[in-house]
Amino acid sequence: MSSILIKGGTVVNADRSFRADVLSQDGKIVAVGENLAAPAGATVVDALGQYVMPGGLDPHTHMQLPFMGTTTMDDFFTGTAAGMAGGTTTIIDFVIPNPQQNLMEAYQTWRGWAEKAASDYSFHMAITWWDETVRRDMGTLVQNEGVNSFKHFMAYKNAIMCDDETLVNSFKRCMELGAMPTVHAENGELVFLLQRQIAEMGIMGPEGHPLSRPTGVEGEAANRAIAIADVLNVPIYVVHVSCIEAAEAIARARARGQRVYGEVLAGHLVVDDSVYRHPDFATAAAHVMSPPFRPKGNQEFLWRGLQSGNLHTTATDHCTFCAAQKAAGKDDFSKIPNGCGGVEERLAVIWDEGVNTGRLTPSEFVAITSANTAKLFNIYPQKGSVSVGADADLVVWDPAGTKTLSAKTQFSKGDFNIFEGRTVKGIPSHTVSQGELVCVQGDLRAVQGKGRYIKRAPFSSHFAANKLRAETLAPSAVKR
Repeated sequence: MSSILIKGGTVVNADRSFRADVLSQDGKIVAVGENLAAPAGATVVDALGQYVMPGGLDPHTHMQLPFMGTTTMDDFFTGTAAGMAGGTTTIIDFVIPNPQQNLMEAYQTWRGWAEKAASDYSFHMAITWWDETVRRDMGTLVQNEGVNSFKHFMAYKNAIMCDDETLVNSFKRCMELGAMPTVHAENGELVFLLQRQIAEMGIMGPEGHPLSRPTGVEGEAANRAIAIADVLNVPIYVVHVSCIEAAEAIARARARGQRVYGEVLAGHLVVDDSVYRHPDFATAAAHVMSPPFRPKGNQEFLWRGLQSGNLHTTATDHCTFCAAQKAAGKDDFSKIPNGCGGVEERLAVIWDEGVNTGRLTPSEFVAITSANTAKLFNIYPQKGSVSVGADADLVVWDPAGTKTLSAKTQFSKGDFNIFEGRTVKGIPSHTVSQGELVCVQGDLRAVQGKGRYIKRAPFSSHFAANKLRAETLAPSAVKR
């Protein structure tokens, strides 16, 4: 492998920023300091006036996902390549078994699909049903395959929705294994009922989508999942928090000392629900995702959550469908495939709307775009840190660079961009993955199959702490 010396920049980690050069060799960072000398044959990158940060980690993507009768446009190569163009060097995708499907069978299918990935990747496993084989396979995944997080869809009734019995069984198993349960928090029963009621009113276009999934259904599900996790003494991670009610549920629980973590999508931070009222069906349908985009007042609350530390990570839920696929719901909004893109734009959008506005410091930006994800899913400081011994996954960030985001210029294979026409200030000039330059001034050099599967160890310390707490609170231990 080649050596790369990044000279003259300001290193930004989640805890501090400082002037330093960064030297990588054989895919690892080997030196961070001032006035480093370039080894023979090293590539030198001039980062004067720029920041050197950990490559982005996107903890929520869906590449090559079979969903609602079709499959996403981006596979693991095109999706990870698009991510690298925007400074993201690792994704955590989702294995989603069909109900009654063996977990290990689904896992091997996704591993096969991901062999073409250009960047490093890892997996969450969705729990879509329950029996003793699921319990057994969760253990195998944690102990042998490096999966330390399990996803639970509280929505999508008659498909992949978890009932409370499944949630309880799976959360309990996560606690035993030292794994992190995560939830898609929407009350699927309410959504199913509201979809029918809205259709009966004659509302069949994309505008019916947010009406069928109001903020209350997300708030209720978040509160319920958090309460179940509290009783079982297990940490919980709430994906794509989109509204005040869910963010408040997380903040209240954290104020009580509960380990609850929240993820926010770049789209929910800047796009509002007016998009569903666009007169062009294709444009409105292109924004259909769940939870939907919300009224503007929710956006500032999400930003405040990131600023206060009650919300912890940013993601994209990258799940691209083209106009022809979205047209499946031309006469019924409930049949529009749910999903939008964003893996390529996340860092620039959050920098522009976060750092440039004064909402976030550069170190806080690093925390919510890489370091916190790496810590929560137990791959820190291998990922999410510019430090000796860490993977040489880096982004050289030009704070003065500008770009107008558009479907016409994106690398993603989707035919729509939810940030269309937005001009951002602050973009990557260079992306380094595994110690090699993979994007230079917009020149994408992604290599199919170069990505590695990243195993993540269980949280033994979390398990031990929770087990101790459970024993302490056992009825036999309570003085009467």
